[in-house]
Amino acid sequence: MIELYTWGTPNGKKISVALEELDLPYTVFPVDINQGEQFAPDFLKISPNNKIPAIVDPDGPDGTALALFESGAILIYLAEKTGRLLPAAGAARYCVLQWLMFQMGGFGPMLGQAHHFLRYAPETLPYAQKRYHDETLRLYGVLNRQLADHRFVAGSDYSIADIALYPWVARHEWHMVELADFPHVRRWADAMAARPAVQRGMAVPQSS
Repeated sequence: MIELYTWGTPNGKKISVALEELDLPYTVFPVDINQGEQFAPDFLKISPNNKIPAIVDPDGPDGTALALFESGAILIYLAEKTGRLLPAAGAARYCVLQWLMFQMGGFGPMLGQAHHFLRYAPETLPYAQKRYHDETLRLYGVLNRQLADHRFVAGSDYSIADIALYPWVARHEWHMVELADFPHVRRWADAMAARPAVQRGMAVPQSS
């Protein structure tokens, strides 16, 4: 059974959603990042960058245990482990991977900075707020244009690219985005939110 080390952030929820969609049994180990638990020595052995999520798969490649950190790497690993949500080869595979990298390299980090400066910064910094909010809107525009002609982010098939992006879009109010301004994103987000596996994964870890 896969061990999932996570907290209630968009990056953490990517992996619980994927595990639910892939029907993989897993045990949740909450890592309270508000209490600094990500710096515990035992966790650093699994995730050297002291970030959630991370997994340990006792049945890894060649039957040996595998510890893995970085949500994008984990999504690719789980998809390849099951042969689902990521085409095995060809242009379709690279299309999924490019949109996964879009999330990893831009949509996640920039929205995360918007969250910080709009919600958590100890002082109001108009330049930083405008910079990251403007970039957030630009990235939503990119996603909206892609979804105008595609049912899912990478085309007609549901994939790990959708799973990577959705938990961030689900927090659109945090980065002051109105989904009504991005109707194709809203259509897609509503369809994602209706999926039972997404609903289960987004509820992990459960609040005490």
